[in-house]
Amino acid sequence: MTKFFLLMLSTGTLLYAGFTDFKTIEEANQAYEAGEYAKSATLLKGLETQSPQKSYDIGNALYKDKKYDEAIEAYDKAKGIDEATRQHNIGNTQFQKKEWDKAIEAYEKALELKEDEDTKFNLELAKEQKQKEEEQQKQEQQDQENQDDNKKQDQDDKKNQDQQNKDQKEQDKQKQDQKKNENKEGDKKEDNKKDQGKKENSDSKKEKKPQDKKDDKASGQPKDQKQMSKEEKLKEQELKRLMKKMGQNKTPTMMYQMGEGKEGERNEDAKPW
Repeated sequence: MTKFFLLMLSTGTLLYAGFTDFKTIEEANQAYEAGEYAKSATLLKGLETQSPQKSYDIGNALYKDKKYDEAIEAYDKAKGIDEATRQHNIGNTQFQKKEWDKAIEAYEKALELKEDEDTKFNLELAKEQKQKEEEQQKQEQQDQENQDDNKKQDQDDKKNQDQQNKDQKEQDKQKQDQKKNENKEGDKKEDNKKDQGKKENSDSKKEKKPQDKKDDKASGQPKDQKQMSKEEKLKEQELKRLMKKMGQNKTPTMMYQMGEGKEGERNEDAKPW
């Protein structure tokens, strides 16, 4: 529905004014008709006369100038003019401020005083705008709740993802630690195996001794005693050789037994051949 608000304005000659204010009133009306609403309101405020009609006209000028709060104040001071008209314009001003409940209240007061098609139309329009705004607010609230839910869901998903990443890192770390421990155990076993091999080699070397040393241990004879036995054996061989030679020459010879005495000294126990 497209229909403009009916704004009831008094555009005629302001008869309530004194003769001396006539020129000012004419200038205010001319400014209003020219769309110079601020100028019109200023001129009207300069009148010395105080009356409900003056406040009502100032309210109309301020309404046109879109100064709605000041217009409401002016209309409130305009009590005494036609009440249905005053409430109608108060309703229009509240409508422009989008204060739907106050606008509806003013229109309903105006209709209680006088039936008017424009007032009815404005009342229905105010109710439609109120319902539309409420639905829009409800939708915005629902959208905000959905947005909050989505945001919360995103936060929960991120939190879960972070936890999964943390758990995965922990599992990877445990696997790495387990692998390191296994490598350490393998190295330890390898070291033990090497140490065991070295020990076995060492024991094997200890068991492998020269045969003559084993014989020495088995005979129980000291090394110097064994060397003396060889010396005696050589002496015995030499003695046999000399005796054989003497037998061949058939020459008796005085022999001294070889012993441990000093060289050149005669052995008392030695006997001649």
